[in-house]
Amino acid sequence: MERFGFVGLPNAGKSSLYNALAGGGALAAPYAFATTDPNIGIARVPDSRLCRLAKMSSSTSVVPATVHFADIGGLVEGASQGEGLGNKFLAGIREVDAIVFVLRAFRDGEVPGDSDPVANLGIVEVELALADLETAERQLDKLQRVSKGDPSVNSMVAVLSDAVALLESGVPLYRERLFEDARDELQQFSLLTNKPVLAIVNMDEEQVTDPEPVLAPVRAELEGSDVIGMCVQLEAEAALLDEDDRAEMLDGLGLGEGALPRFVQAAYHQLGLRTFFTTGEKETRAWTFRAGSSAPDCAGRIHTDFQRGFIRAETIRWDTLIEQGSWSVAREAGLVKSEGKDYRPVDGDVMEFRFNV
Repeated sequence: MERFGFVGLPNAGKSSLYNALAGGGALAAPYAFATTDPNIGIARVPDSRLCRLAKMSSSTSVVPATVHFADIGGLVEGASQGEGLGNKFLAGIREVDAIVFVLRAFRDGEVPGDSDPVANLGIVEVELALADLETAERQLDKLQRVSKGDPSVNSMVAVLSDAVALLESGVPLYRERLFEDARDELQQFSLLTNKPVLAIVNMDEEQVTDPEPVLAPVRAELEGSDVIGMCVQLEAEAALLDEDDRAEMLDGLGLGEGALPRFVQAAYHQLGLRTFFTTGEKETRAWTFRAGSSAPDCAGRIHTDFQRGFIRAETIRWDTLIEQGSWSVAREAGLVKSEGKDYRPVDGDVMEFRFNV
């Protein structure tokens, strides 16, 4: 599972967002550091294709893809120097695959803190950049010593030197397009600002009716990243209702399908995630993979033996399979393709793997 970490200032709505996605369980209180240890949640990924495939196969079990998310305690100015939850907070971020900035825009005189999402983003970004600066300087010093006897690390020394120069100015690495090609090289150093990011702007009910004036400045700051506007409190309240009442409430408030589908769609886009399916009488299941993965890589998402002993993948598009009505009919029609190790699966593939170990 991919893991997303909710990051923001105290009272931004991180715990309420967690409750909106997980259906409750996190303490949401109008004071700083209500969350001192990360709340960890797992949410099913909504996907209508999965249900249609399961119905076609008359599957006994239906297993959706899932995402793993963590509500990390609030960050404050000086976190990189140990203020607030300090190192405990930063350690929580290092464990996630992507950062979800939760930025407050809602206005509430009873809740302390600034309601300017751009200003709040600036504080969070500076603290993350300063934390990365300390890490990058330490690693650069080590590599510079190594380079005296091993010139093969000189290219990495150059990359880290550029990173240090950017971080010194308080600018996170994901803002600098020049680092796009170096992101993979920098993975080994676990830099916080080398992770993909997206933002959720937490608005009040009035702002939701006309969100663009609130969202546009944040989009301008996070160019290239997804920015979603929602009233997190309403979403959290809706998540506690049963399915029919929740749908009625969301529709009545003009909130569409709710928080989870919008969050998952943006998260998948930001991480380059895709979905393939397996289907049969026993089980229909959705599996997550990274765009560009090979067929053996996808086989390994099911079991390492599938990847190790990979022979081929029998593949068909999900909608083509639905049209044919069954795997056997589709195979007889010549629509099931046999793909080898070089095949790159695409979103919506239905696959059966042949392997031998």
